[in-house]
Amino acid sequence: MGRELATQSNGDDPRESERARLARAVWIAMSELVLEHQRRREVSEAVGISFGRSRAVRRLARHPMSMRELADALEIDPPNATALVDELERPGLVRRRAHPTDRRARIVEATAKGKTLARRADAILATPPPALLDLDEQQLRALSEMLERAGAG
Repeated sequence: MGRELATQSNGDDPRESERARLARAVWIAMSELVLEHQRRREVSEAVGISFGRSRAVRRLARHPMSMRELADALEIDPPNATALVDELERPGLVRRRAHPTDRRARIVEATAKGKTLARRADAILATPPPALLDLDEQQLRALSEMLERAGAG
């Protein structure tokens, strides 16, 4: 990262406070830190499916959900969730089963193979970039506290 934080706003609005410009610059720097490390591509290459599909498997590996819950969690339309689950069932990453209380609904859950894939993807996503590993413990604690206060923790 090593760059100075840019504090210019998009429209260079003179009414925008210095605090707002600084917050924007910090947000951009945080986004770049996350996005520049190509985690999505690493995950896709490691697990052999698209990042979007692996995201669905990772959600289902945490806990089974109805098709509607899955669609809501992924912010997709229910018909797209059905097509996605169809695609994930073929290689044996997820399976459908009867809902315990609603005869009309199905529960989708990750299989053992899907859970293994999810663990691999999670391990990649949980690996901090080198710039973060270069911070000392005090700096990491301070950053953690700030992110928690900002609602990221």
